[in-house]
Amino acid sequence: MNLRQGVVCFPVLCLAAGLAANPADAQTRVGEAAVVQNEVVRVAASASTQINVGDGLLRDEVVRTGLASAARLVMADNTNLSLGPGATVKLDRTVFNDEHSYREIAVRLTTGAFRFVTGNSEKTAYKITTPLASVGVRGTILDILSQQGKTTVVLQEGGSTVCTLSNQCIQLTQPGDTAIITSSGGRTTIQKTNNSPWTFAATCGAAAGLCTVTQFADATPPADDPTGMLCGR
Repeated sequence: MNLRQGVVCFPVLCLAAGLAANPADAQTRVGEAAVVQNEVVRVAASASTQINVGDGLLRDEVVRTGLASAARLVMADNTNLSLGPGATVKLDRTVFNDEHSYREIAVRLTTGAFRFVTGNSEKTAYKITTPLASVGVRGTILDILSQQGKTTVVLQEGGSTVCTLSNQCIQLTQPGDTAIITSSGGRTTIQKTNNSPWTFAATCGAAAGLCTVTQFADATPPADDPTGMLCGR
């Protein structure tokens, strides 16, 4: 039997109750929602559920913001990812190196405006993709706009290598350096400019704290409850 907060239950029943109350406990929590403005949902098959501040994020999860909505997600390695209105991101793959860093973290920015601030992981761990580009980072703050037939990547801090899917690459080394990838008629081009027509700064006012950088809140269960599924939790 397990005893907690005056509740007595058998292990099997306790486990089942915990899973029913919070199915995410049985999966890998890779981050959490730090800022949620209006409609921010996790999408699974044809269903979607609202995400609230403090909710955990799971591996392979798709997060989408509605119109007039925004969110900031904080990963376990303190990576901060801000999403503007009408954005969709998939947390493709995460492989933990230790409790506070990843050996690999893959994020797919499907559509919308984003600000990506790297965390504690080695820079080679990050794999950022859009439908048209792959983006490598070096201690980086990046603004990324993914649109149909076009991806814009603006360097705010650090460095970045931006490549097309056919491995045409350019280096972003100075703040303001911008890679613009376009695809039309089966032809993809990439060009570099230092006079970007867009940055995420225009989106920062969509929600309080959207462009703030914060740390991941330690959500580790207590030592006597490693699964987080004791009765009463």
